[in-house]
Amino acid sequence: MAFDGFQDFLSSLESAGELKRISTPLDPYLEITEVADRVMKSPSGGKALLIENPTGFNVPVAINCFGSHKRMSMALGVSDYESIADEIRDLIKPEVPVGLAAKLKMLPKLARLATIPPKTVSDAPCQEVVLTGDNVDLAKLPVLHCWPQDGGRFITLPLVFTYDPNTGKRNVGMYRIQIFDKNTTGMHWQLHKVGAEHHRQSEESGKKIEAAVVLGGDPAHTFSAISPLPPGIDEMLFSGFLRRKAVNLVKCKTLDIKVPADAEYVIEGHVNPDERRIEGPFGDHTGFYTLDELYPVFHVTAITHRKKPVYPATIVGRPPMEDGYMGKAVERVFLPLIQMMVPELVDMNLPVEACFHNMAFVSIKKRYPGHAFKVMNALWGLGQLMFTKMIFVFDADANVQDISECIWRLSNNIDPERDMLLTKGPIDVLDHASRAVGYGSKIGFDCTKKLPSEGFTRRWPDAIEMSAEVKTKIDTLWSSLGI
Repeated sequence: MAFDGFQDFLSSLESAGELKRISTPLDPYLEITEVADRVMKSPSGGKALLIENPTGFNVPVAINCFGSHKRMSMALGVSDYESIADEIRDLIKPEVPVGLAAKLKMLPKLARLATIPPKTVSDAPCQEVVLTGDNVDLAKLPVLHCWPQDGGRFITLPLVFTYDPNTGKRNVGMYRIQIFDKNTTGMHWQLHKVGAEHHRQSEESGKKIEAAVVLGGDPAHTFSAISPLPPGIDEMLFSGFLRRKAVNLVKCKTLDIKVPADAEYVIEGHVNPDERRIEGPFGDHTGFYTLDELYPVFHVTAITHRKKPVYPATIVGRPPMEDGYMGKAVERVFLPLIQMMVPELVDMNLPVEACFHNMAFVSIKKRYPGHAFKVMNALWGLGQLMFTKMIFVFDADANVQDISECIWRLSNNIDPERDMLLTKGPIDVLDHASRAVGYGSKIGFDCTKKLPSEGFTRRWPDAIEMSAEVKTKIDTLWSSLGI
C-alpha cells in the first residue's frame, strides 16, 4: 500500500497500537535521545514515539518509527517484508515465458512495473510554506543534539537528492547533516558514496553541485535511500515499486531538482567546490564517536514544508537501535539480488551486534575445493559488501540466522592457518580501527566441512543428532511425561 506521506504512516502506526504519544516536554538536546535509546533497547524495539512538545519548538518529533520487524514491514506496506524478497526473486527469474499461459502469467508483473515510474506534479504539500533569503533559519527545526560529545545538532534521517553532473542520473542517499548556523550545514557524504562521487565530478569542473535534503514522505522513500540498488536503478522508481504506486515529484523552488511532493520538509541548497569545514564528532551506529574530519559545506537557499509538519528523526549508537531493524530489512529484501550474482549462496546474516558491515555469516552449497574462498572474494566485490571486515562461510545446512549455532560451528570447524583468508581493500570510513580512513584489511574464514581435495586426509565427523524415530516417539509421549 502507498501512504499519503509520513503523517499518514504515523496514523497507521497509532491505529495498530505501535505509536506512543509523549506530551511531557523533552529537550532535543540529549533528552529525546536518552528516552528513545531506552525504548529502542527494550524487547522487540519498543514503540514508535511522537514527542509532541519538544522543548523550545512547536513541531512534534517522531522517532523509532522503523524500530521493529512489524513497523518496518508496515513501512513497506506488507505484513512481512520477507514477501518483498519473494517478489524480487520472481521478477529477476531469467526464464523466458514459453506458451500462452506462461506469457499471460507475466502480464500482472509487467502491468505493475508500468505504473511505478515517478510523475511530476505542480502542487505539493511539501511546499505549503516557502522560506527563502533571510527567512531561512535551520534553528526553527527541532534537530537533535544526540550524544554529549557530538559536535552539534545533526539531521539524522535525511534523504539527500543529487544528480550526476555528466549523465543527469538522480541519486538519493542518506548522509547525516550537521547544523553549523541558520543557513549552513556539513554534508557528510562519505568517500565511497554516490553523492560524494557527484561532488567530486562537479569539483573537477570547478562547479558547485545542487542538493536537496528531504525529510519525511512515504517511508518507502526512506527505505529506497538506504537500499544498495544496482547501478542504473533510480531510488524513486524503486520506491514506486515498493508502494505499488508512482512517486509524485515536484520541482524545488530554487533548484533544478525534483523531490517527493509528500515530504514534511525540503531543504534546498548547494555545495561549492573546494570548500571544507570541520564536521563532527558524531555518536555513530558503531557505538563509538566518529571523530571530526573535514567535509563539504552545504549552503541553504530555501526551506519548504507542510503547514503543520512533523520532524522525522532517528538516533544511532551502540546496538541494538532503530537502524538495526532497517538494516535487517535491507539484508532480507536484497538477498535475491546477491544470490543472482553469487548463486551458490543459500543465506546470509549481517548481525546487528556487528553493525552489519563488520561481520557476515553466510551459508553456501559447497561444490569444490576453495569454494568458500571464492564466495568471500565475490562478496567483497559487491557494492557495500566491500566494507565487510569478517566473513564466515558455512555449509548449506547451517542456520546462519542463529548466532549461537554459528559460533558452535566456526569454533569447531576451522583450523585458523589453513582456513583463513586475509586481504586488503576499502573499509567503511566510520571504522576507527582501520590503518587509514576508508582503507584497511579484511578476513574470511572457511567454516565448511573440508574435502579430501582440499588436503584434508582425516575423517570428518558427523554432528550429534538423535534419530528421527526416537524424536517422533518422544514427541507423542511428551505431554504425558509431566515435564
